[in-house]
Amino acid sequence: MPSARSVACCLTLLALAACRPSEPPPVATVEEPEDLLTMVHVADPKAAQQLIKGFHELEQNAWRWAMKEFSVSLKPPPGALERGAVVRLNFTLPGAIAQKLGPMTLIARIGDESFAPETYSKEGDYVYAREVPAGKIGGDAVVIDFQFDKALPPGELDQRELSVIVTSAGFEAR
Repeated sequence: MPSARSVACCLTLLALAACRPSEPPPVATVEEPEDLLTMVHVADPKAAQQLIKGFHELEQNAWRWAMKEFSVSLKPPPGALERGAVVRLNFTLPGAIAQKLGPMTLIARIGDESFAPETYSKEGDYVYAREVPAGKIGGDAVVIDFQFDKALPPGELDQRELSVIVTSAGFEAR
């Protein structure tokens, strides 16, 4: 049976522990506007948190496969609300995908604003670029949704859904 003194010591320690301030919860830095990038290079570790959905793991420290639908969160460039901006996606359409699927059409959206689609028929490096009118992007962060009309389903060449290889996505100031 514990002594009265040891019980008193335990009660004192419990009381002291209860009086200590608790640690604040960690803050997610991706939500801090000053941490967001305007152009994300998918190999940049700082940019990984801005790749919202539809991206596979980094490969060869340079690029990522994307699924049929993928999204990035970006900081608008300075003056974009007044002057607009250009949305830009740099990617590669690999020969195996082009041969298997044929022409692939890409479209981008910001909210309910869709941009003109573009179709890619041959393997190669491409840039999808579309002007965003003034007044369409404001605030601290903007999500751009990209969508191809088709992708290679899991199991044919890989266990992942594959569309193109993305190297960067973002805004350019106008």
